[in-house]
Amino acid sequence: MTRLTLLRTASVAAALSLGLSGCMAGENTSTGNNAAEAATTGGTLNIDFATYNPLSLVIKEQGWLEEELADQDITVNWVQSAGSNKANEALRAGAIDVGSTAGSAALLARSNGSPIKTIEIYSQPEWAALVASPDSGITAVEDLRGKSVAATKGTDPYFFLLQALESAGVDPAEVTVQNLQHADGRAALANGAVDAWSGLDPIMAAAEQDGAELFYRNIDFNSYGFLNATESFLEEKPDVAQTVVNAYEKAREWASDNPEDTAAILAEVAAIDPAVANSVILERTNLDVDPVPGDAQREVLEKIGPVFVESGDVSSQDQVDSALDSLFDDSLVKKADASAVGASS
Repeated sequence: MTRLTLLRTASVAAALSLGLSGCMAGENTSTGNNAAEAATTGGTLNIDFATYNPLSLVIKEQGWLEEELADQDITVNWVQSAGSNKANEALRAGAIDVGSTAGSAALLARSNGSPIKTIEIYSQPEWAALVASPDSGITAVEDLRGKSVAATKGTDPYFFLLQALESAGVDPAEVTVQNLQHADGRAALANGAVDAWSGLDPIMAAAEQDGAELFYRNIDFNSYGFLNATESFLEEKPDVAQTVVNAYEKAREWASDNPEDTAAILAEVAAIDPAVANSVILERTNLDVDPVPGDAQREVLEKIGPVFVESGDVSSQDQVDSALDSLFDDSLVKKADASAVGASS
Protein backbone atom coordinates (compact mmCIF):
# COMPACT_ATOMS: atom_id res chain seq x y z
CA MET A 1 0.00 0.00 0.00
CA THR A 2 1.46 3.38 -1.00
CA ARG A 3 1.87 6.30 1.40
CA LEU A 4 -0.85 8.22 -0.49
CA THR A 5 -3.26 5.28 -0.10
CA LEU A 6 -2.52 5.12 3.60
CA LEU A 7 -3.22 8.84 4.01
CA ARG A 8 -6.51 8.53 2.12
CA THR A 9 -7.54 5.55 4.24
CA ALA A 10 -6.71 7.44 7.46
CA SER A 11 -8.70 10.45 6.27
CA VAL A 12 -11.77 8.33 5.53
CA ALA A 13 -11.46 6.62 8.93
CA ALA A 14 -11.21 9.97 10.68
CA ALA A 15 -14.26 11.26 8.86
CA LEU A 16 -16.23 8.16 9.75
CA SER A 17 -15.14 8.50 13.37
CA LEU A 18 -16.28 12.11 13.50
CA GLY A 19 -19.58 11.19 11.90
CA LEU A 20 -20.19 8.39 14.35
CA SER A 21 -19.30 10.54 17.35
CA GLY A 22 -21.64 13.22 16.04
CA CYS A 23 -24.47 10.68 15.79
CA MET A 24 -23.74 9.42 19.27
CA ALA A 25 -23.83 12.94 20.66
CA GLY A 26 -27.11 13.52 18.90
CA GLU A 27 -28.55 10.37 20.37
CA ASN A 28 -27.89 11.67 23.87
CA THR A 29 -29.18 15.18 23.27
CA SER A 30 -32.76 16.35 23.45
CA THR A 31 -33.52 19.18 21.02
CA GLY A 32 -35.66 20.96 23.59
CA ASN A 33 -33.14 20.76 26.42
CA ASN A 34 -29.81 21.40 24.70
CA ALA A 35 -28.87 24.71 26.25
CA ALA A 36 -25.56 24.76 24.35
CA GLU A 37 -27.38 24.70 21.00
CA ALA A 38 -30.37 26.81 21.97
CA ALA A 39 -29.19 29.19 24.68
CA THR A 40 -31.70 31.97 25.19
CA THR A 41 -30.36 35.46 24.53
CA GLY A 42 -32.11 38.74 25.18
CA GLY A 43 -35.57 39.35 26.50
CA THR A 44 -36.96 39.28 30.03
CA LEU A 45 -37.55 36.67 32.70
CA ASN A 46 -40.76 37.59 34.51
CA ILE A 47 -40.79 35.87 37.89
CA ASP A 48 -42.71 36.42 41.08
CA PHE A 49 -41.72 36.90 44.68
CA ALA A 50 -44.07 36.44 47.61
CA THR A 51 -43.90 36.73 51.37
CA TYR A 52 -45.36 33.23 51.59
CA ASN A 53 -42.38 31.95 49.56
CA PRO A 54 -39.19 32.72 51.55
CA LEU A 55 -36.88 31.24 48.92
CA SER A 56 -38.12 33.76 46.35
CA LEU A 57 -37.19 36.56 48.75
CA VAL A 58 -33.69 35.17 49.23
CA ILE A 59 -33.10 34.85 45.47
CA LYS A 60 -34.30 38.40 44.86
CA GLU A 61 -32.23 39.79 47.73
CA GLN A 62 -29.05 38.01 46.63
CA GLY A 63 -29.38 38.98 42.96
CA TRP A 64 -28.37 35.54 41.74
CA LEU A 65 -30.64 35.43 38.71
CA GLU A 66 -29.50 38.85 37.53
CA GLU A 67 -25.90 37.68 37.84
CA GLU A 68 -26.42 34.35 36.09
CA LEU A 69 -28.49 35.72 33.20
CA ALA A 70 -26.41 38.83 32.53
CA ASP A 71 -24.21 37.05 29.98
CA GLN A 72 -27.34 36.07 28.06
CA ASP A 73 -28.51 39.69 28.08
CA ILE A 74 -31.69 38.68 29.90
CA THR A 75 -33.40 41.18 32.21
CA VAL A 76 -35.03 39.87 35.39
CA ASN A 77 -38.39 41.44 36.20
CA TRP A 78 -39.68 40.68 39.70
CA VAL A 79 -43.45 40.83 40.24
CA GLN A 80 -44.95 40.51 43.73
CA SER A 81 -47.74 37.99 44.21
CA ALA A 82 -50.18 38.92 46.97
CA GLY A 83 -51.60 35.39 47.02
CA SER A 84 -51.73 32.14 45.06
CA ASN A 85 -54.77 33.42 43.20
CA LYS A 86 -52.85 36.46 41.99
CA ALA A 87 -49.89 34.31 40.94
CA ASN A 88 -52.25 32.07 38.99
CA GLU A 89 -53.87 35.06 37.30
CA ALA A 90 -50.46 36.38 36.25
CA LEU A 91 -49.33 32.97 34.96
CA ARG A 92 -52.51 32.51 32.94
CA ALA A 93 -52.21 36.00 31.46
CA GLY A 94 -48.54 35.50 30.59
CA ALA A 95 -47.54 38.37 32.86
CA ILE A 96 -45.06 36.07 34.62
CA ASP A 97 -43.17 33.00 33.44
CA VAL A 98 -42.65 31.52 36.89
CA GLY A 99 -44.93 31.90 39.90
CA SER A 100 -45.28 30.49 43.40
CA THR A 101 -48.55 29.12 44.74
CA ALA A 102 -49.91 26.63 47.19
CA GLY A 103 -50.30 23.14 45.76
CA SER A 104 -54.07 23.36 45.94
CA ALA A 105 -54.06 26.55 43.86
CA ALA A 106 -51.79 25.02 41.23
CA LEU A 107 -54.08 22.03 40.86
CA LEU A 108 -57.15 24.27 40.72
CA ALA A 109 -55.60 26.37 37.97
CA ARG A 110 -54.60 23.40 35.81
CA SER A 111 -57.97 21.74 36.41
CA ASN A 112 -59.55 24.84 34.88
CA GLY A 113 -57.29 24.85 31.84
CA SER A 114 -54.32 26.99 32.86
CA PRO A 115 -51.25 25.69 30.97
CA ILE A 116 -48.84 25.45 33.90
CA LYS A 117 -46.45 22.84 35.24
CA THR A 118 -45.09 22.47 38.76
CA ILE A 119 -41.31 22.36 38.45
CA GLU A 120 -40.22 22.51 42.10
CA ILE A 121 -41.49 22.19 45.67
CA TYR A 122 -40.18 25.15 47.64
CA SER A 123 -41.61 24.45 51.12
CA GLN A 124 -43.83 22.35 53.34
CA PRO A 125 -45.54 25.00 55.45
CA GLU A 126 -48.19 25.22 58.11
CA TRP A 127 -49.23 28.54 56.69
CA ALA A 128 -53.01 28.45 56.99
CA ALA A 129 -55.32 28.31 60.02
CA LEU A 130 -58.69 29.66 61.16
CA VAL A 131 -58.44 32.89 63.12
CA ALA A 132 -60.84 34.83 65.35
CA SER A 133 -60.71 37.76 67.74
CA PRO A 134 -60.22 36.76 71.39
CA ASP A 135 -63.62 38.11 72.40
CA SER A 136 -65.57 36.54 69.52
CA GLY A 137 -66.70 33.45 71.39
CA ILE A 138 -65.52 31.33 68.45
CA THR A 139 -63.39 28.44 69.68
CA ALA A 140 -64.23 25.61 67.26
CA VAL A 141 -65.15 25.13 63.62
CA GLU A 142 -68.73 24.30 64.63
CA ASP A 143 -69.05 27.86 65.98
CA LEU A 144 -68.83 29.20 62.42
CA ARG A 145 -72.44 28.27 61.63
CA GLY A 146 -74.27 31.46 60.77
CA LYS A 147 -71.01 33.45 60.81
CA SER A 148 -69.05 35.34 58.17
CA VAL A 149 -65.51 34.25 57.33
CA ALA A 150 -62.96 36.10 55.21
CA ALA A 151 -60.97 33.88 52.82
CA THR A 152 -59.15 34.38 49.53
CA LYS A 153 -60.77 32.09 47.00
CA GLY A 154 -58.38 29.97 44.97
CA THR A 155 -55.77 29.81 47.74
CA ASP A 156 -54.76 27.33 50.43
CA PRO A 157 -56.58 29.19 53.25
CA TYR A 158 -59.83 29.00 51.27
CA PHE A 159 -59.50 25.26 50.76
CA PHE A 160 -58.32 24.91 54.35
CA LEU A 161 -61.63 26.47 55.41
CA LEU A 162 -63.67 24.13 53.21
CA GLN A 163 -61.83 21.06 54.53
CA ALA A 164 -62.25 22.25 58.12
CA LEU A 165 -65.99 22.76 57.62
CA GLU A 166 -66.34 19.31 56.06
CA SER A 167 -64.42 17.65 58.90
CA ALA A 168 -66.70 19.31 61.46
CA GLY A 169 -69.89 18.46 59.59
CA VAL A 170 -70.69 22.09 58.81
CA ASP A 171 -72.37 22.74 55.47
CA PRO A 172 -70.53 25.57 53.63
CA ALA A 173 -73.97 27.03 52.91
CA GLU A 174 -74.24 27.73 56.65
CA VAL A 175 -71.25 30.07 56.46
CA THR A 176 -70.94 33.36 54.58
CA VAL A 177 -67.54 33.50 52.88
CA GLN A 178 -66.25 36.99 52.16
CA ASN A 179 -63.80 36.75 49.26
CA LEU A 180 -61.06 39.12 50.38
CA GLN A 181 -57.34 39.18 49.63
CA HIS A 182 -55.27 37.94 52.58
CA ALA A 183 -54.28 41.34 53.98
CA ASP A 184 -57.82 42.64 53.56
CA GLY A 185 -59.14 39.60 55.41
CA ARG A 186 -56.95 40.40 58.38
CA ALA A 187 -58.16 44.00 58.34
CA ALA A 188 -61.79 42.87 58.14
CA LEU A 189 -61.30 40.64 61.18
CA ALA A 190 -59.61 43.43 63.11
CA ASN A 191 -62.40 45.95 62.45
CA GLY A 192 -65.23 43.49 63.05
CA ALA A 193 -66.42 43.31 59.46
CA VAL A 194 -66.20 39.50 59.61
CA ASP A 195 -66.43 37.02 62.47
CA ALA A 196 -63.43 34.93 61.47
CA TRP A 197 -60.65 34.74 58.92
CA SER A 198 -58.90 31.87 57.19
CA GLY A 199 -55.43 33.31 57.43
CA LEU A 200 -52.08 32.98 55.71
CA ASP A 201 -48.59 33.51 57.10
CA PRO A 202 -46.78 35.81 57.55
CA ILE A 203 -49.86 38.08 57.78
CA MET A 204 -51.50 35.58 60.12
CA ALA A 205 -48.48 35.45 62.44
CA ALA A 206 -48.55 39.24 62.70
CA ALA A 207 -52.26 39.14 63.55
CA GLU A 208 -51.55 36.50 66.18
CA GLN A 209 -48.94 38.75 67.77
CA ASP A 210 -51.57 41.50 67.91
CA GLY A 211 -53.92 39.24 69.89
CA ALA A 212 -55.85 37.27 67.29
CA GLU A 213 -56.35 33.60 68.14
CA LEU A 214 -55.71 30.63 65.87
CA PHE A 215 -58.69 28.56 67.00
CA TYR A 216 -58.27 25.76 64.48
CA ARG A 217 -55.01 24.38 63.10
CA ASN A 218 -54.40 21.24 61.05
CA ILE A 219 -51.13 20.87 59.15
CA ASP A 220 -52.63 18.05 57.07
CA PHE A 221 -55.00 20.55 55.47
CA ASN A 222 -52.08 22.67 54.24
CA SER A 223 -50.70 21.80 50.80
CA TYR A 224 -47.07 22.29 49.84
CA GLY A 225 -45.49 25.36 48.27
CA PHE A 226 -45.39 24.82 44.47
CA LEU A 227 -43.15 26.66 42.02
CA ASN A 228 -44.96 26.74 38.68
CA ALA A 229 -44.03 27.77 35.16
CA THR A 230 -46.01 28.26 31.98
CA GLU A 231 -45.69 25.47 29.45
CA SER A 232 -44.65 27.95 26.76
CA PHE A 233 -41.77 29.21 28.92
CA LEU A 234 -40.56 25.67 29.58
CA GLU A 235 -40.72 24.80 25.88
CA GLU A 236 -39.14 27.99 24.57
CA LYS A 237 -36.55 28.76 27.28
CA PRO A 238 -35.56 25.51 29.01
CA ASP A 239 -32.09 26.84 29.83
CA VAL A 240 -33.53 29.86 31.67
CA ALA A 241 -35.98 27.61 33.49
CA GLN A 242 -33.06 25.44 34.61
CA THR A 243 -31.26 28.51 35.93
CA VAL A 244 -34.34 29.42 37.96
CA VAL A 245 -34.50 25.96 39.51
CA ASN A 246 -30.76 26.02 40.20
CA ALA A 247 -31.24 29.35 41.97
CA TYR A 248 -34.03 27.90 44.09
CA GLU A 249 -31.78 25.07 45.22
CA LYS A 250 -29.04 27.59 45.99
CA ALA A 251 -31.56 29.57 48.05
CA ARG A 252 -32.64 26.44 49.91
CA GLU A 253 -29.04 25.77 50.94
CA TRP A 254 -28.51 29.42 51.90
CA ALA A 255 -31.72 29.61 53.93
CA SER A 256 -30.83 26.39 55.74
CA ASP A 257 -27.43 27.82 56.68
CA ASN A 258 -28.82 31.28 57.48
CA PRO A 259 -32.33 30.94 59.02
CA GLU A 260 -32.09 34.17 61.02
CA ASP A 261 -30.99 36.13 57.95
CA THR A 262 -33.83 34.56 55.97
CA ALA A 263 -36.27 35.70 58.66
CA ALA A 264 -34.74 39.19 58.55
CA ILE A 265 -35.35 39.37 54.79
CA LEU A 266 -38.95 38.26 55.32
CA ALA A 267 -39.44 40.83 58.07
CA GLU A 268 -38.23 43.63 55.81
CA VAL A 269 -40.25 42.67 52.73
CA ALA A 270 -43.43 41.88 54.68
CA ALA A 271 -42.98 44.86 57.02
CA ILE A 272 -43.49 42.68 60.09
CA ASP A 273 -41.78 42.38 63.44
CA PRO A 274 -38.56 40.31 63.25
CA ALA A 275 -39.88 38.09 66.06
CA VAL A 276 -42.94 37.29 63.94
CA ALA A 277 -40.77 36.52 60.92
CA ASN A 278 -38.64 34.23 63.06
CA SER A 279 -41.67 32.26 64.18
CA VAL A 280 -42.83 31.87 60.58
CA ILE A 281 -39.45 30.65 59.31
CA LEU A 282 -38.31 28.61 62.30
CA GLU A 283 -41.61 27.18 63.57
CA ARG A 284 -44.13 27.04 60.72
CA THR A 285 -42.07 26.57 57.55
CA ASN A 286 -40.14 23.48 56.50
CA LEU A 287 -37.73 24.44 53.72
CA ASP A 288 -35.75 21.21 54.11
CA VAL A 289 -38.15 19.27 51.91
CA ASP A 290 -37.61 17.10 48.85
CA PRO A 291 -37.88 19.61 45.97
CA VAL A 292 -39.01 16.97 43.46
CA PRO A 293 -42.81 17.05 42.99
CA GLY A 294 -44.20 13.56 43.39
CA ASP A 295 -46.10 11.13 45.58
CA ALA A 296 -46.10 13.23 48.78
CA GLN A 297 -47.78 16.15 47.04
CA ARG A 298 -50.09 13.93 45.02
CA GLU A 299 -51.37 12.33 48.22
CA VAL A 300 -52.34 15.73 49.63
CA LEU A 301 -53.93 16.92 46.40
CA GLU A 302 -55.97 13.75 45.99
CA LYS A 303 -57.72 14.68 49.23
CA ILE A 304 -58.24 18.31 48.22
CA GLY A 305 -59.36 17.65 44.63
CA PRO A 306 -62.90 16.46 45.45
CA VAL A 307 -63.43 19.64 47.47
CA PHE A 308 -63.01 21.61 44.21
CA VAL A 309 -65.92 19.73 42.67
CA GLU A 310 -68.12 19.88 45.75
CA SER A 311 -67.61 23.64 46.03
CA GLY A 312 -68.22 24.20 42.31
CA ASP A 313 -64.71 25.54 41.66
CA VAL A 314 -64.17 22.74 39.11
CA SER A 315 -67.02 21.19 37.13
CA SER A 316 -65.96 17.54 37.27
CA GLN A 317 -63.66 15.10 39.06
CA ASP A 318 -62.35 13.97 35.66
CA GLN A 319 -60.89 17.44 35.15
CA VAL A 320 -59.17 17.25 38.53
CA ASP A 321 -57.79 13.78 37.85
CA SER A 322 -56.50 14.77 34.42
CA ALA A 323 -54.85 17.89 35.85
CA LEU A 324 -53.19 15.93 38.64
CA ASP A 325 -51.84 13.41 36.13
CA SER A 326 -50.23 16.16 34.05
CA LEU A 327 -49.27 18.83 36.59
CA PHE A 328 -45.79 17.74 37.66
CA ASP A 329 -42.60 18.22 35.62
CA ASP A 330 -39.61 16.97 37.61
CA SER A 331 -37.07 17.09 34.76
CA LEU A 332 -35.40 20.34 35.82
CA VAL A 333 -35.20 19.81 39.56
CA LYS A 334 -33.77 16.32 39.14
CA LYS A 335 -30.71 17.83 37.46
CA ALA A 336 -30.58 21.02 39.54
CA ASP A 337 -27.10 22.28 40.42
CA ALA A 338 -27.03 24.78 43.25
CA SER A 339 -23.25 25.24 42.85
CA ALA A 340 -23.82 26.64 39.35
CA VAL A 341 -25.41 29.75 40.85
CA GLY A 342 -23.88 32.62 42.77
CA ALA A 343 -20.37 31.18 42.77
CA SER A 344 -18.88 34.66 43.11
CA SER A 345 -21.29 35.80 45.86
